[in-house]
Amino acid sequence: MKANKIFFIADDDPDDRELFIEALRTIDADCDCITATDGEDAICKLNDGLPQLPDFIFLDLNMPRVSGKECLVKIKKAAKLDQIPVIIYSTSAEKKDIDETIQSGAAYFLQKPNRFDDLAKALENIIFKEWNK
Repeated sequence: MKANKIFFIADDDPDDRELFIEALRTIDADCDCITATDGEDAICKLNDGLPQLPDFIFLDLNMPRVSGKECLVKIKKAAKLDQIPVIIYSTSAEKKDIDETIQSGAAYFLQKPNRFDDLAKALENIIFKEWNK
């Protein structure tokens, strides 16, 4: 059994990735964070580039090459990945985006908070949620 939680974040904005990791580390200083710069990079890493699969996958919706929605569909079709909770992490608050991603298998839709403290609190709620119920 692995000791530290492993988080995977795919976001084309380097500042958003950095803030996300910083917020995670305020909750769990020992967590491992793996990043991808877009959906294509995410799929490549998740399919064959990781020594251990993550506990959670966070996907931005609007990424170049392969969008977060397309990436989500590919993850949910992959037998080794389909049980990992995928959280959509986006600036969008469009009901259509939320409904489509939940219908496609996302476990949760997190709108990117404007404040760091709000992000840390939202991530804490996600991390400590009972996912197997």
